[in-house]
Amino acid sequence: MPGSHDYFEHGADIGVIGRGASVEEAFAQAACAMFAIMVDREAVRPTLTVEVDFDEADRELALVRWLNALLAAAREHGAILAHFEVHQEGDRWRGLGRGERWREALARGTEVKGATLTALAVRPLDGGWEARCVVDV
Repeated sequence: MPGSHDYFEHGADIGVIGRGASVEEAFAQAACAMFAIMVDREAVRPTLTVEVDFDEADRELALVRWLNALLAAAREHGAILAHFEVHQEGDRWRGLGRGERWREALARGTEVKGATLTALAVRPLDGGWEARCVVDV
């Protein structure tokens, strides 16, 4: 299953969906979906790398922690992220986001405040995985 991301309707907020051949790829695609709400990811240059790592046994909670850790790292660096990798080793999750510091030429979309537990699901699909949750905008 090739990686992809998508959205689903949810009142005033936005549901993000990541799909991939592995849980890790689905998580990376969910991050792509979340950051694509804030910026045209194709316009972002990968000149800055931020790393995140955390321990979480529950895959669904790991998705929320992953997305919120990326948002926090981006805010800390005054950056926008566009490219993602994450790896799971037992309960340990290590990942990174690549992007750049905000610059005037980047058109800002809708700010995402955080990932929530609403509609949270990480589940296997035929040939891969899907990771979804609602993000607060």
